[in-house]
Amino acid sequence: MEFNWTTFTKRIDIAASVEAIYKMWATKDGMEKWFLRNCFYKDRTGQLLEGEALVSEGDSFLWHWHGWQDDVDEKGEIIAANGTDGLTFTFGQTGAENMVCRVRIYQEGAATICELVQENIPVDERGKSYYHIGCNTGWTFYMANLKSILEGGIDLRNKNVDLKNVINS
Repeated sequence: MEFNWTTFTKRIDIAASVEAIYKMWATKDGMEKWFLRNCFYKDRTGQLLEGEALVSEGDSFLWHWHGWQDDVDEKGEIIAANGTDGLTFTFGQTGAENMVCRVRIYQEGAATICELVQENIPVDERGKSYYHIGCNTGWTFYMANLKSILEGGIDLRNKNVDLKNVINS
């Protein structure tokens, strides 16, 4: 069987409601609690979405991480947002065929699952190492941090821009 370098899936159970998990992905305040130093969501007219305002299809974003200067950023677009349990966005700034991340939150038995699928990963050497292996590792940490924040309030992120090569940034 040949390994599929074009996609990966990350799933984690979180002891929180579907609504609470969705808001952590779909709002500025939510994203800054577990994932980002700065999250700038803009609606289609260019107006910044503040606080707990939910993103919608066609909105854009600019993201900055703790542990990195502002010249390391992510820009993209919200492709789909259903307001309850699903969100899709471009990711990776790879050019005309941007990668896509799909987030789905759902019940599986008694557990609430947060699932992220990153797909359309380029299969060149940079795509394999930077986007498949690198993003796979990054999402593993950040989704564990999402669980940590929602279940216990402990933020595991490195917030020191001078501290490099650690697994938590």
